Amino acid sequence: MSSKSLQQVCAATAASLSAGREDALAKADDEGYPDWVKAVVWVEHLKGIILHERDEETLRAEVPAIAKGLRELLADVRKEEGFDPDAVVTAFIRCLPEVRARLAEDIEAAFEGDPAAKSFGEIIVAYPSIHAIAIYRLAHELVLLGVPQLPRIVTEHAHARTGIDIHPGARIGRRLFIDHGTGVVIGESSEIGDDVRLYHGVTLGAFSPRRGQTLRGTKRHPTIGDNVTIYPCATILGGETVIGSGSVVNGNAYLTESVPPNSRVIPEAPHQEVRQRSGRETRPGQLHWDI
Repeated sequence: MSSKSLQQVCAATAASLSAGREDALAKADDEGYPDWVKAVVWVEHLKGIILHERDEETLRAEVPAIAKGLRELLADVRKEEGFDPDAVVTAFIRCLPEVRARLAEDIEAAFEGDPAAKSFGEIIVAYPSIHAIAIYRLAHELVLLGVPQLPRIVTEHAHARTGIDIHPGARIGRRLFIDHGTGVVIGESSEIGDDVRLYHGVTLGAFSPRRGQTLRGTKRHPTIGDNVTIYPCATILGGETVIGSGSVVNGNAYLTESVPPNSRVIPEAPHQEVRQRSGRETRPGQLHWDI
Protein backbone atom coordinates (compact mmCIF):
# COMPACT_ATOMS: atom_id res chain seq x y z
CA MET A 1 0.00 0.00 0.00
CA SER A 2 1.37 3.41 -0.98
CA SER A 3 1.82 6.16 1.58
CA LYS A 4 -0.95 8.13 -0.18
CA SER A 5 -3.36 5.20 0.12
CA LEU A 6 -2.49 4.83 3.81
CA GLN A 7 -3.14 8.52 4.36
CA GLN A 8 -6.55 8.18 2.72
CA VAL A 9 -7.44 5.18 4.90
CA CYS A 10 -6.31 7.03 8.03
CA ALA A 11 -8.39 10.08 7.08
CA ALA A 12 -11.45 7.95 6.38
CA THR A 13 -11.02 6.11 9.69
CA ALA A 14 -10.67 9.38 11.60
CA ALA A 15 -13.85 10.69 9.98
CA SER A 16 -15.70 7.49 10.86
CA LEU A 17 -14.50 7.49 14.47
CA SER A 18 -15.58 11.09 14.89
CA ALA A 19 -19.13 10.22 13.80
CA GLY A 20 -21.76 8.59 16.00
CA ARG A 21 -22.32 11.62 18.19
CA GLU A 22 -25.47 10.07 19.66
CA ASP A 23 -24.09 6.65 20.61
CA ALA A 24 -23.30 5.49 24.16
CA LEU A 25 -19.61 6.33 23.89
CA ALA A 26 -20.37 9.90 22.85
CA LYS A 27 -22.90 10.25 25.66
CA ALA A 28 -20.27 9.07 28.16
CA ASP A 29 -17.86 11.73 26.90
CA ASP A 30 -20.54 14.39 27.24
CA GLU A 31 -21.23 13.30 30.82
CA GLY A 32 -17.56 13.38 31.77
CA TYR A 33 -15.72 10.98 34.05
CA PRO A 34 -12.54 10.91 36.14
CA ASP A 35 -9.29 9.64 34.72
CA TRP A 36 -8.93 5.97 35.72
CA VAL A 37 -5.18 6.13 36.31
CA LYS A 38 -5.40 9.28 38.45
CA ALA A 39 -8.22 7.75 40.49
CA VAL A 40 -6.23 4.56 41.11
CA VAL A 41 -3.10 6.47 42.11
CA TRP A 42 -5.18 8.60 44.48
CA VAL A 43 -6.95 5.70 46.21
CA GLU A 44 -3.75 3.64 46.56
CA HIS A 45 -2.04 6.65 48.14
CA LEU A 46 -4.97 7.11 50.51
CA LYS A 47 -5.15 3.40 51.36
CA GLY A 48 -1.45 3.38 52.20
CA ILE A 49 -1.89 6.32 54.53
CA ILE A 50 -4.85 4.73 56.30
CA LEU A 51 -3.17 1.33 56.72
CA HIS A 52 0.42 2.33 57.41
CA GLU A 53 1.03 5.96 58.36
CA ARG A 54 1.04 6.97 62.04
CA ASP A 55 3.48 9.90 62.18
CA GLU A 56 1.48 13.08 62.86
CA GLU A 57 3.92 15.40 61.10
CA THR A 58 3.81 13.27 57.97
CA LEU A 59 0.01 13.08 58.13
CA ARG A 60 -0.24 16.87 58.37
CA ALA A 61 1.36 16.98 54.94
CA GLU A 62 -0.33 13.94 53.40
CA VAL A 63 -3.95 14.58 54.38
CA PRO A 64 -4.15 17.94 52.55
CA ALA A 65 -2.63 16.25 49.50
CA ILE A 66 -5.40 13.63 49.61
CA ALA A 67 -8.01 16.38 49.86
CA LYS A 68 -6.49 18.22 46.90
CA GLY A 69 -6.39 15.03 44.82
CA LEU A 70 -10.07 14.31 45.53
CA ARG A 71 -11.04 17.86 44.60
CA GLU A 72 -9.24 17.51 41.27
CA LEU A 73 -10.98 14.20 40.53
CA LEU A 74 -14.38 15.70 41.33
CA ALA A 75 -13.76 18.40 38.73
CA ASP A 76 -14.12 15.76 36.00
CA VAL A 77 -17.47 14.26 37.04
CA ARG A 78 -20.93 15.42 36.07
CA LYS A 79 -22.47 16.99 39.14
CA GLU A 80 -26.10 16.92 40.13
CA GLU A 81 -27.77 20.15 41.13
CA GLY A 82 -26.77 21.12 44.64
CA PHE A 83 -23.57 19.05 44.63
CA ASP A 84 -20.87 21.01 46.48
CA PRO A 85 -17.39 19.56 45.80
CA ASP A 86 -15.72 21.50 48.59
CA ALA A 87 -18.28 20.33 51.15
CA VAL A 88 -17.88 16.75 49.91
CA VAL A 89 -14.10 16.87 50.26
CA THR A 90 -14.39 18.29 53.78
CA ALA A 91 -16.89 15.64 54.86
CA PHE A 92 -14.80 12.85 53.34
CA ILE A 93 -11.60 13.92 55.09
CA ARG A 94 -13.52 14.17 58.36
CA CYS A 95 -14.69 10.53 58.09
CA LEU A 96 -11.22 9.00 57.60
CA PRO A 97 -10.53 8.28 61.32
CA GLU A 98 -13.76 6.27 61.49
CA VAL A 99 -12.83 4.35 58.33
CA ARG A 100 -9.45 3.53 59.88
CA ALA A 101 -11.17 2.26 63.05
CA ARG A 102 -13.43 -0.01 60.99
CA LEU A 103 -10.47 -1.38 59.07
CA ALA A 104 -8.62 -2.11 62.30
CA GLU A 105 -11.60 -4.22 63.34
CA ASP A 106 -11.60 -6.02 59.98
CA ILE A 107 -7.92 -6.87 60.44
CA GLU A 108 -8.63 -8.11 63.96
CA ALA A 109 -11.43 -10.31 62.59
CA ALA A 110 -9.07 -11.77 59.98
CA PHE A 111 -6.46 -12.54 62.62
CA GLU A 112 -8.98 -14.17 64.95
CA GLY A 113 -10.68 -16.06 62.13
CA ASP A 114 -7.70 -17.53 60.30
CA PRO A 115 -5.36 -19.94 62.12
CA ALA A 116 -2.89 -19.51 59.25
CA ALA A 117 -2.37 -15.84 60.17
CA LYS A 118 0.97 -15.34 61.91
CA SER A 119 0.72 -11.60 62.62
CA PHE A 120 -1.32 -8.49 62.01
CA GLY A 121 1.41 -7.24 59.69
CA GLU A 122 1.05 -10.33 57.53
CA ILE A 123 -2.66 -9.68 57.17
CA ILE A 124 -2.09 -6.09 56.03
CA VAL A 125 0.55 -6.91 53.43
CA ALA A 126 -0.51 -10.38 52.25
CA TYR A 127 -4.29 -10.76 52.56
CA PRO A 128 -6.08 -9.56 49.39
CA SER A 129 -9.39 -9.21 51.24
CA ILE A 130 -8.00 -6.40 53.39
CA HIS A 131 -7.11 -4.37 50.30
CA ALA A 132 -10.55 -4.97 48.79
CA ILE A 133 -12.35 -4.12 52.04
CA ALA A 134 -10.20 -1.02 52.62
CA ILE A 135 -11.02 0.39 49.21
CA TYR A 136 -14.68 -0.58 49.60
CA ARG A 137 -14.96 1.27 52.92
CA LEU A 138 -13.39 4.40 51.41
CA ALA A 139 -15.56 4.17 48.29
CA HIS A 140 -18.72 3.63 50.33
CA GLU A 141 -18.16 6.93 52.11
CA LEU A 142 -17.98 8.59 48.70
CA VAL A 143 -21.28 6.93 47.75
CA LEU A 144 -22.91 8.26 50.91
CA LEU A 145 -21.70 11.73 49.94
CA GLY A 146 -23.29 11.45 46.51
CA VAL A 147 -20.06 11.20 44.50
CA PRO A 148 -20.69 9.60 41.08
CA GLN A 149 -18.38 7.28 39.11
CA LEU A 150 -15.30 7.56 41.31
CA PRO A 151 -16.47 4.91 43.84
CA ARG A 152 -17.00 2.39 41.03
CA ILE A 153 -13.63 3.14 39.47
CA VAL A 154 -11.70 2.46 42.67
CA THR A 155 -13.65 -0.65 43.66
CA GLU A 156 -13.22 -2.08 40.16
CA HIS A 157 -9.50 -1.45 40.58
CA ALA A 158 -9.66 -3.49 43.80
CA HIS A 159 -11.65 -6.15 41.95
CA ALA A 160 -9.01 -6.41 39.23
CA ARG A 161 -6.21 -6.61 41.78
CA THR A 162 -7.77 -9.06 44.25
CA GLY A 163 -10.53 -10.95 42.43
CA ILE A 164 -13.00 -9.68 45.06
CA ASP A 165 -15.92 -7.68 43.63
CA ILE A 166 -17.59 -5.48 46.25
CA HIS A 167 -19.98 -2.85 44.95
CA PRO A 168 -19.40 0.45 46.79
CA GLY A 169 -23.14 0.82 47.37
CA ALA A 170 -23.37 -2.34 49.50
CA ARG A 171 -23.96 -1.82 53.21
CA ILE A 172 -21.46 -3.82 55.27
CA GLY A 173 -21.22 -3.95 59.05
CA ARG A 174 -18.25 -4.31 61.34
CA ARG A 175 -15.54 -6.98 61.46
CA LEU A 176 -16.00 -8.49 58.01
CA PHE A 177 -13.62 -11.32 57.14
CA ILE A 178 -13.30 -12.65 53.59
CA ASP A 179 -11.07 -15.73 53.65
CA HIS A 180 -9.06 -16.32 50.45
CA GLY A 181 -11.55 -14.17 48.59
CA THR A 182 -11.13 -15.05 44.92
CA GLY A 183 -14.46 -14.89 43.12
CA VAL A 184 -16.47 -13.23 45.90
CA VAL A 185 -19.24 -10.98 44.53
CA ILE A 186 -21.21 -8.59 46.74
CA GLY A 187 -23.91 -6.72 44.80
CA GLU A 188 -24.97 -3.11 45.08
CA SER A 189 -27.96 -3.45 47.40
CA SER A 190 -26.52 -6.23 49.58
CA GLU A 191 -26.72 -5.70 53.32
CA ILE A 192 -24.25 -7.52 55.57
CA GLY A 193 -24.34 -7.45 59.35
CA ASP A 194 -21.53 -7.57 61.89
CA ASP A 195 -19.05 -10.43 62.35
CA VAL A 196 -19.76 -12.08 59.01
CA ARG A 197 -17.29 -14.47 57.39
CA LEU A 198 -17.29 -15.21 53.66
CA TYR A 199 -15.16 -17.69 51.77
CA HIS A 200 -13.99 -17.66 48.17
CA GLY A 201 -16.55 -17.92 45.39
CA VAL A 202 -19.50 -16.62 47.43
CA THR A 203 -22.04 -14.65 45.42
CA LEU A 204 -24.54 -12.23 46.94
CA GLY A 205 -26.35 -11.49 43.73
CA ALA A 206 -29.58 -10.50 42.01
CA PHE A 207 -31.90 -12.21 39.59
CA SER A 208 -31.17 -11.25 35.99
CA PRO A 209 -33.75 -8.70 34.82
CA ARG A 210 -34.78 -8.17 31.19
CA ARG A 211 -34.96 -4.41 31.68
CA GLY A 212 -32.27 -3.55 34.19
CA GLN A 213 -32.86 0.21 34.38
CA THR A 214 -36.44 -0.29 35.57
CA LEU A 215 -35.04 -1.79 38.79
CA ARG A 216 -32.49 0.91 39.51
CA GLY A 217 -32.58 1.90 43.16
CA THR A 218 -34.55 -1.15 44.31
CA LYS A 219 -33.43 -3.86 46.75
CA ARG A 220 -32.15 -6.60 44.44
CA HIS A 221 -29.50 -8.35 46.56
CA PRO A 222 -29.76 -10.40 49.76
CA THR A 223 -29.51 -9.38 53.40
CA ILE A 224 -27.07 -11.25 55.64
CA GLY A 225 -27.57 -11.07 59.41
CA ASP A 226 -24.94 -10.89 62.14
CA ASN A 227 -22.53 -13.75 62.89
CA VAL A 228 -23.19 -15.58 59.63
CA THR A 229 -20.63 -17.85 57.94
CA ILE A 230 -20.95 -18.60 54.23
CA TYR A 231 -18.66 -21.29 52.88
CA PRO A 232 -17.06 -21.48 49.41
CA CYS A 233 -19.07 -21.14 46.21
CA ALA A 234 -22.43 -20.58 47.88
CA THR A 235 -24.85 -18.47 45.82
CA ILE A 236 -27.52 -16.34 47.48
CA LEU A 237 -29.84 -14.34 45.21
CA GLY A 238 -32.65 -11.84 45.51
CA GLY A 239 -33.55 -8.69 47.38
CA GLU A 240 -36.13 -10.43 49.55
CA THR A 241 -33.74 -13.20 50.62
CA VAL A 242 -32.61 -12.86 54.24
CA ILE A 243 -30.08 -15.11 55.94
CA GLY A 244 -30.90 -14.99 59.63
CA SER A 245 -28.28 -14.12 62.22
CA GLY A 246 -26.14 -16.95 63.53
CA SER A 247 -26.65 -19.10 60.44
CA VAL A 248 -24.12 -21.20 58.53
CA VAL A 249 -24.44 -21.74 54.78
CA ASN A 250 -22.44 -24.71 53.54
CA GLY A 251 -20.39 -24.64 50.36
CA ASN A 252 -22.12 -24.85 46.97
CA ALA A 253 -25.52 -23.98 48.44
CA TYR A 254 -27.97 -22.16 46.16
CA LEU A 255 -30.48 -19.99 47.97
CA THR A 256 -33.29 -17.82 46.65
CA GLU A 257 -35.46 -17.93 49.79
CA SER A 258 -34.92 -16.67 53.32
CA VAL A 259 -33.38 -18.73 56.11
CA PRO A 260 -34.40 -18.25 59.78
CA PRO A 261 -31.81 -17.33 62.41
CA ASN A 262 -29.44 -20.03 63.69
CA SER A 263 -29.98 -22.26 60.67
CA ARG A 264 -27.58 -24.57 58.87
CA VAL A 265 -28.00 -24.81 55.11
CA ILE A 266 -26.67 -28.13 53.83
CA PRO A 267 -26.96 -28.82 50.09
CA GLU A 268 -27.28 -32.39 48.93
CA ALA A 269 -23.93 -33.97 48.17
CA PRO A 270 -23.39 -34.71 44.47
CA HIS A 271 -23.43 -38.36 43.44
CA GLN A 272 -19.94 -39.68 42.74
CA GLU A 273 -18.93 -43.03 41.30
CA VAL A 274 -15.61 -44.60 42.25
CA ARG A 275 -14.26 -47.04 39.64
CA GLN A 276 -11.49 -49.57 40.02
CA ARG A 277 -8.71 -48.99 37.54
CA SER A 278 -8.48 -51.65 34.85
CA GLY A 279 -4.83 -52.45 35.48
CA ARG A 280 -3.96 -52.42 31.78
CA GLU A 281 -0.29 -51.92 31.14
CA THR A 282 0.91 -48.63 29.69
CA ARG A 283 4.29 -47.67 28.36
CA PRO A 284 6.55 -45.69 30.73
CA GLY A 285 5.62 -42.02 30.66
CA GLN A 286 2.27 -42.66 28.90
CA LEU A 287 -0.89 -41.24 30.47
CA HIS A 288 -3.51 -43.81 31.42
CA TRP A 289 -6.79 -42.84 29.77
CA ASP A 290 -9.37 -45.06 31.45
CA ILE A 291 -12.55 -42.94 31.34
